This record gives sequence, C-alpha cells and structure tokens, in this order.
Amino acid sequence: MKHGFNSLLTVLLVGAAIVLPTPLLAGPKPAPHAKAENEVILKENSAQDANLKIEPVVEVLASTTEPLNGKISFDENYTSRISSPVLGRAIKVQVQLGDRVKAGQALLTIDSPDLGSAVADYRKATADLDLKRKALERSKLLLDGGVIAHKEYEAVQADMAQSQAEATRTKSRLHNLGIDHASSNESFILKAPMAGMVVDRQVNLGNEVRPDAPNPLFIITNPDHLWAIIDLPERDLSKVSLGQALSIKVDAYPDEEFQGKVQSMGTMLDPVSRRVQVRCSVESKGKLRPEMYAKVTPLNMTQQKVIRIPNSALITEGLYSFVFVETSHGHIQKRRVTLDLQGRDYATIKEGLKAGERVVTKGAILINSELAADK
Repeated sequence: MKHGFNSLLTVLLVGAAIVLPTPLLAGPKPAPHAKAENEVILKENSAQDANLKIEPVVEVLASTTEPLNGKISFDENYTSRISSPVLGRAIKVQVQLGDRVKAGQALLTIDSPDLGSAVADYRKATADLDLKRKALERSKLLLDGGVIAHKEYEAVQADMAQSQAEATRTKSRLHNLGIDHASSNESFILKAPMAGMVVDRQVNLGNEVRPDAPNPLFIITNPDHLWAIIDLPERDLSKVSLGQALSIKVDAYPDEEFQGKVQSMGTMLDPVSRRVQVRCSVESKGKLRPEMYAKVTPLNMTQQKVIRIPNSALITEGLYSFVFVETSHGHIQKRRVTLDLQGRDYATIKEGLKAGERVVTKGAILINSELAADK
C-alpha cells in the first residue's frame, strides 16, 4: 500500500512540472540593462551602426597655429636643371621620365656645328701658340747676339702672350662643354651633373636645342629630399622659428602625418598678401610628390602633447561642446568637453577626454538627433 502511494505521488509531481509554465519554474527573469542618461544603445548590424565611425582619441604634439596651406616642392639643394651649352639638334635621347641616373651618365646626344667650330678654334690657337713660342726663342738668341734691339724682342713677347691667352680661352671653352679637345666629330653628349631621378624632360628626337632656351631640357632631383613651402601670415610670424618641428598632411594620404622642420624664412613680407615665404624640409618616405598641396602645422617647441579630435566628432549646443564616447560595446554616451584650440579640421581638447577613449567621428549629428527625439 505504501509503495502504491509513493508511485502515485511521483506521477502527480511529474504532471505538475509539465503543466506549470516554464517562467514559473525558472524563477523571475533578470531586468534588462537600464539605459544611462544621455546614452544611445546601438543595434548590431543596423543601418545606424553601419553609418557610424568610431575611432580612438590620440595625443599629438601641440601646435602653435591652425594648419597652414602649403605645397610640396623640389629641394633646390638636391636639384639640377640642365640646359644645352651648345646650339644644335637632338639626335639621341638616352633617358626617360622616372629614370634613375648616375653622375656623368649620358642624357642626350646633340649634333652641333658649333662644337666643331670650337674644336677647330682650339686647334688653330694651339698651332699659332707653337709658332709664336718658336719665334720668341729665335728672338731671344738674336737679342743675346746683339742682332735685334730689345724693343723688337718685346714685340715678339707680346705676340706670344696674346697667342697664349687665345689658346687658354679656347681650351677653357672646350673644358666648360665637358669635351676632349682631341674630339674630331660634331656630336656633343649632355651628361647628368648629379645622381638622382629624371623628373622632367623637355626634349624629343629631332628638336632644336639652344643655350638661351627659357626652359631646361631636363630636371634631375633626389626624390628623398623635398621642401614644403608655406606662405606664413604676418600675424603668425612670432609663432614660427628656424628649426621648429612641423606636422605635414596631404590629401593623398589623409591618415598619415609627415614630419618636417623649418629650414629658412623670407626676410621681407609680400606687400600685397602680407605673408612671408617659409621653406621646410620634409621626410617624404618615398610617398610625396612635388606640386602636392599640403596642410602644414607648426608644432610647439616644448614638445607638449594634447588631445586632438576631428571637428566632425564635435556637437555644439549653445556655449558648450559635446562628443559621443563609446562606454562599452554598442553603448554610446554624450559627454561635455572643453576645447583648447579649434582649427578648420581639428580641435584640441582641454578637459573631458583621455587618450585611448573611443569617440564617434562620423555620424555624431545623427546620434544627437536620435537622443533628442527620445527625450
């Protein structure tokens, strides 16, 4: 009887477990995470989430001014503009744009009648000098023998000196052209005066070349040495000095900064623009090209670092500025910050953010609108 009662009790308990709702058996369900004040919770894989960009806050060297407009240029200390020293016609072009050349390498062969004339003039001058030298030797013997007067000997000496000067002049001309005086043809080879890269070529096969041409035939430069040229406003002259460090950015590499240093500053202002030209060396890392536009930021000489964020991360409401900070995955909270300096593209933060915190840099306005609608 007792065994039958226990079996009946077991059946009743199992049946009750089946009939009772699951939540009653599992106990009370935990309350969902409460939304904090000024917080937006993102839904994963939503359109809202896809339109946001969240980036870590970075520390940079403090700047003395907002970014200045500049341009990347050749470093003239490592650049050579090459023209033809003779009149003639190009009969062979030995290099192309972008070629790396060594000092003394042939760039262009020129057919030049002027070259033939220069060689002929030198040979004529040296032949005349030999004759005058022999004449002087004979005159010296005659003078010593009392056959001629000293005045006649001096006249022969003067002829000798004149011939010597002409021979020196014609030899120097050949030397300046970089050719051997023993050359017997009219072909002149234009050579590279330095090692570097051919970045400009203004001559083709058959073109006439002239010493007085307005533009060089070739430009050779060392692409690892470039300048950033900026026109510094008069009001910022006291904030920039020789040797000062610079941060340089270009559109081609928007997420990369290049380092530079002020090398020279103009001695006078442009009377119209009220600006002075500043030349800065720049570490190109093989990426920068002449004529690129650049944003150049002079850095604080104290090497002090500041928090910097793009202006797209800022929300301005009245007199105050705010950013949206990622407090945890999917949770974005609005936070008030104090600005130190705001330029055209970036702002530095005095209070309210720390390096490494993640802020919304794209889509902050949309989040702010959503937050306002929920209130």
